[in-house]
Amino acid sequence: MQMACYFRRAIASQLSRVLGPPEETFITAVSAVPVSKKRQSADFRVSVSSLIENGCIESSADIQAQTAELAHQLKCDTVVDEIGVGHGTIHFKINRSLLAERVLQKVFNDGPHFGVKSELFHQRPKGRTVVEFSSPNIAKKFHVGHLRSTIIGNFIANLKEALGNSVTRINYLGDWGMQFGLLGAGFQQFGSEEQLKANPLQHLFDVYVQVNKAAEDDENVKNNAQEFFRRLENGNSQALSLWRHFREISIEEYARIYKRLGVHFGQYSGESLYRGKSQEVLNQLEAQGLLKKTERGTGVVDLSPASNMSFYVTVVRSDGTSLYITRDIAAAIDRMNAWNFDEMIYVTDKGQQTHFQQLFQVLKVMGYQWAERCQHVPFGLVEGMKTRRGDVVFLEDVLEEARSRMLQNMSLSTTTKDLEDPEDTAEKVGISALIIQDFKGPLLSDYKFDWDRVLQSQGDTGVFLQYTHARLCSLERLCGAGGGDEKSLRAACLQDPPATAILQHLLRYDEVLYQSSKDLQPKHLVNFLLTLCHLAAVAHKTLPVKGSSSEVAQARLQLFKGTCGVLANGMRLLGITPVEKM
Repeated sequence: MQMACYFRRAIASQLSRVLGPPEETFITAVSAVPVSKKRQSADFRVSVSSLIENGCIESSADIQAQTAELAHQLKCDTVVDEIGVGHGTIHFKINRSLLAERVLQKVFNDGPHFGVKSELFHQRPKGRTVVEFSSPNIAKKFHVGHLRSTIIGNFIANLKEALGNSVTRINYLGDWGMQFGLLGAGFQQFGSEEQLKANPLQHLFDVYVQVNKAAEDDENVKNNAQEFFRRLENGNSQALSLWRHFREISIEEYARIYKRLGVHFGQYSGESLYRGKSQEVLNQLEAQGLLKKTERGTGVVDLSPASNMSFYVTVVRSDGTSLYITRDIAAAIDRMNAWNFDEMIYVTDKGQQTHFQQLFQVLKVMGYQWAERCQHVPFGLVEGMKTRRGDVVFLEDVLEEARSRMLQNMSLSTTTKDLEDPEDTAEKVGISALIIQDFKGPLLSDYKFDWDRVLQSQGDTGVFLQYTHARLCSLERLCGAGGGDEKSLRAACLQDPPATAILQHLLRYDEVLYQSSKDLQPKHLVNFLLTLCHLAAVAHKTLPVKGSSSEVAQARLQLFKGTCGVLANGMRLLGITPVEKM
């Protein structure tokens, strides 16, 4: 039985008794009250206007009188100690011993599934999810937009997986196009197999920059590039084998760096896979009478409601070559055939919103009703992410920078423990700092990046989350030798306000996950975990384990252990690896 739901159900069954509809209808109307720093608050509340919206009660002119009347009909029982009336809401205070007992029992019993094993998710269909994210262009910069796409996509995939969906993670590489003409021609001139093996991404990037420069001054280079790309398009085996070599060696290198970020993919796909298939899309559009020719000779699909070409999307150039959107249409159809997904989520910057609207519309006019299940999660731009060496060119630059700056901060800190691998700890903490900074606000917001602010140990940062987790782990190492049985918790020892505040806060965890699952925004979870850390810091200060009687010490240790577990679960969902020492 879910603990918050155990309490929610007790309240819902009272509402059902008084109002008539079955208790299921009231479960989502009962929500945990956010903890207030100023004063002690109730545990749950029910808003009367939400009951009216759900049709559970008739609307009335005087909501306040209606609220008081309903509150009067509800009774305190073994679960609910107090019932109060707020502004259009009814407040419920749970029996304090029951609160401590049920919440911690649930935290320990459910382990990593705490918060997900909740009635809030019972109605939710578990299906097949495809998430396309990261998607850098081979031989070009891995810019900050790709970094955002990588960590946001990873969070969405983690969350969907935790909720029981079967998730396929796709990296759709920019692995085709004129850049390979330039690369192919340039490699013969500037390339070195040795450097390619030693540092593939850097070397391909260097060659690409050099050959671009050369092409500006020399028509021959430009012609060679076009010639090489033509050979590629026509399936010339020599050109293809060089292209394949570049692609494979790049993917190996990407995979190694993604691993440092804690990210993995089920499939490295790419535009190249859909060259042939985009021709099939054009044939299909032609057969359906959807492909129109413009005066310029381009092929377009009319998307205007009045079918008067006032709004259309170009799907083929005048020379017959396909465009990015044509390949995206082919890819979507291919994925539906391969996975029969219930939802497909694309994670890219907000500059591509129109592209995805058009993509989904073209799929719809082609008769693919499942286009309704496709969704674009857009995000804002980051300004000013630089490293000491200048602009970010590769993902690795960002990881190195986060690690070296964090390492420096740790060496200056007086509290740093002796670590087996300080570099590894610095990297994990540095990455969590990047992720928390990125996830704190709405994904659509742009923000200015500042290393010093990101890596502060005080304040709402990833460093503070890791520090709290490490501190709770060390408390358990120091005091947890007695172990204590999780079943024999003395709930009476956890009645102090700082303990109650943590327990009340934990009641909201499933609601927070539910909120994030609905709008795919990580900020709800981030803010929940930051608050949990602040509450844990207060409790750590005011509720000592050492020097307390063994019963009290044991109960407090359980509280800290439970807090530590939920914190670690939440961090992992966000894509952060919790550190145990710091």
